[in-house]
Amino acid sequence: MAESQRSSPSVQEAAVKGVLQRLLPSHSSSFEFRVISKDLCGGVSCFWIKNFNNSGVIGSPEMLIEGATAVEIAAGLHWYIKYWCGAHVSWDKTGGTQIVSIPDPGLLPRVQGNGVMVQRPVPWSYYQNVVTSSYSYVWWDWERWEKEIDWMALQGVNLPLAFTGQESVWQKVFKGFNISKEELDDFFGGPAFLAWARMGNLHGWGGPLPQSWLDEQLALQKCILSRMLELGMTPVLPSFSGNVPAALKKRFPAANITRLGDWNTVNGDTRWCCTFLLDPSDPLFIEIGQAFIQQQFKEYGVVTHIYNCDTFNENSPPTDDPTYISSLGAGVYEAMHKGDRHAVWLMQRIQCDTPELVDGVLFVKVLCSICHGWLFSSDSSFWKPPQMKALLHSVPYGKMIVLDLFADVNPIWKRSSHFYGTPYIWCMLHNFGGNIEMYGTFDTVSAGPIDAHVSPNSTMIGVGMCMEGIEQNPVVYEQMSEMAFWNEKVKVEEWVRNYSHRRYGKRIKQIEAAWDILYHTIYNCTDGIADHNNDYIVELPDFVPTLKSNTQNAIGGQMIKASSSERIRRFSFRETSSDLPRPHLWYSPGKVIHALKLFLDAGDLLIGSLTYRYDLVDLTRQVLSKLANQVYVDALTAYHSKHVEELNVQSQKFIELIKDIDMLLASEDGFLLGPWLESAKNLARSPGQLRQYEWNARTQVTMWYDNTNTNQSKLHDYANKFWSSLLRSYYLPRASTYFDHLLKSLRENQSFPLEKWRREWISYSNNWQSGTELYSVKAQGDAFKISKDLFKKYLEP
Repeated sequence: MAESQRSSPSVQEAAVKGVLQRLLPSHSSSFEFRVISKDLCGGVSCFWIKNFNNSGVIGSPEMLIEGATAVEIAAGLHWYIKYWCGAHVSWDKTGGTQIVSIPDPGLLPRVQGNGVMVQRPVPWSYYQNVVTSSYSYVWWDWERWEKEIDWMALQGVNLPLAFTGQESVWQKVFKGFNISKEELDDFFGGPAFLAWARMGNLHGWGGPLPQSWLDEQLALQKCILSRMLELGMTPVLPSFSGNVPAALKKRFPAANITRLGDWNTVNGDTRWCCTFLLDPSDPLFIEIGQAFIQQQFKEYGVVTHIYNCDTFNENSPPTDDPTYISSLGAGVYEAMHKGDRHAVWLMQRIQCDTPELVDGVLFVKVLCSICHGWLFSSDSSFWKPPQMKALLHSVPYGKMIVLDLFADVNPIWKRSSHFYGTPYIWCMLHNFGGNIEMYGTFDTVSAGPIDAHVSPNSTMIGVGMCMEGIEQNPVVYEQMSEMAFWNEKVKVEEWVRNYSHRRYGKRIKQIEAAWDILYHTIYNCTDGIADHNNDYIVELPDFVPTLKSNTQNAIGGQMIKASSSERIRRFSFRETSSDLPRPHLWYSPGKVIHALKLFLDAGDLLIGSLTYRYDLVDLTRQVLSKLANQVYVDALTAYHSKHVEELNVQSQKFIELIKDIDMLLASEDGFLLGPWLESAKNLARSPGQLRQYEWNARTQVTMWYDNTNTNQSKLHDYANKFWSSLLRSYYLPRASTYFDHLLKSLRENQSFPLEKWRREWISYSNNWQSGTELYSVKAQGDAFKISKDLFKKYLEP
């Protein structure tokens, strides 16, 4: 956004005062904030932390924080309370804030000399993924959104995605093209599946959307945008991708509208699959695209000139002819430009050939995007330099920004000459499906953005966090957000040690040692494999071990899951191994068990620390879930060896681990199923909506998509969660039923009753999805004692 269109300095200063009041009400008079010109920052954005000359007057400001916008000021406030006061800020669900270490008003530490100025090495700090709106934000009200926007500002985010409420805008736009509300009911997805309806992957699933939802989400979006603008952020709004309701083809029979192929339904059910796409070269595309942007202007005013658009999500263009690809890109941009002559297209980068461990099988990703890219391909040879250049150069220079979305694992800038001169943002993806898994790539994150920025002919203009789900691994997001302000590689070992001090508010040698281990194990994955949690507890393999009297592979068997060609899971894969599906394990479990022991040893020194309690529960869960993976393998080994009693022992141990982990998770507020369901129900305005929203919430984290009586959804467990009550009420019955059939078949020397197992389990799942049982929204039990007891039970020699 142009400087002249930003909120006034006084509005921005008041907005960051509000952030301070909500974060540190006791210190609301201790800080003075001031928006300054970039000229005072050396021509770039910066924050400047200075001592405030208060002449010792009681109650007057002690510190002055200046910045190019309110975002920089908020980031400077965060930097100050971190590095001078030893404080810590994270999401409430991950332990929240640690501000005990901040001195009382009047005693804040001073900075040296004329203060400390920190410049942004690149102008943009991007945040969100198009599916985060479904995996994390879907049930939020304004109170929760206000906290998130505060968090964004403190992290220095100035380029956030703002996708809430767009269905209401589309309703008004399509009304102008004679599409009725009833016809849109089949076009929009349900609340928990809107992200994929927006991308044209599905339609109708979980719907229809009530009018109250459409109206309230639009009102919520206006609050979101207003606060973002007050803080000096530049929101990214959606634009037209070509995804249209089926009725449009009837209204405009001459238009170039094609029906796309199936996306992950079990049997090509057209009630949900095979959406319609309007070709960007068709004049109607430009007409609708222009109308959508102009309708957003009517609703919000001119709040941005940056738009995200995704066409051909997980579908290939019909030809690799560069001229045709260029015309597609030009058509998409022309629709934006007609609506906003200053439009800039924010597009995900083209991605190919990323290895990923899915259910323990190493695949090579051959899509050219993960989540919200414009063009996709199931052929890794599609995006050669001519095709990439054709797309990237199809719009005027400076009018496209590419997200190198998975740069933390597979940076595309390295093999595309910095996207052939197109400006791009170095992004960390990190999380899939909102899964709960301790995981990170510290060394890569600390160096990757720096390497890209200083590389010859670099066109990098920002850094970004593009996780599919939030409220997990707070250390990862604190490190990544800081990369917006570092102009040199971070010394990770020192950074992690200081983080451990801030996180808990004190220096404890056992905690320092534990975090050093975590840095070198869990949080420094270097195998180049995307981490999507497939632990057996939360994604039990649909797997039938074949009985063999003598097998070289103790855990051989027959894979009965959908083949890689059938099972897209928002990726396309090429299978390279056919062994038993194995969860991703990139570190030594023994070392992490030692880290857990060190955490427990420090427990008496951290009584009452919410951040410690969250991390202790999470680390204990991580250790026990990996133990359960081994127990599952041991059970199958016993099955192959025809050892009935050993199979019984191992299967009971697996069941007991589920129960114990559920009890552990119940002791920490951040690991409960109840809040997810209750927040969904809180948005309902009628009994029918109550049932619909709860079904949406339950289905997303379990079966996800459609199924038959004997075939689970191809996306089942994609969004799995280690949540208390979800383990006990859902994952536990599944495992119990599976092992009961396994034991019975071994005792009777019969084949595993595959169809019977599937029928029983799928029926149970569908009933659970439609259930209305209440689950706790508050933690119960002593987390420290439970962790200690479980360590003694399972891990002590």
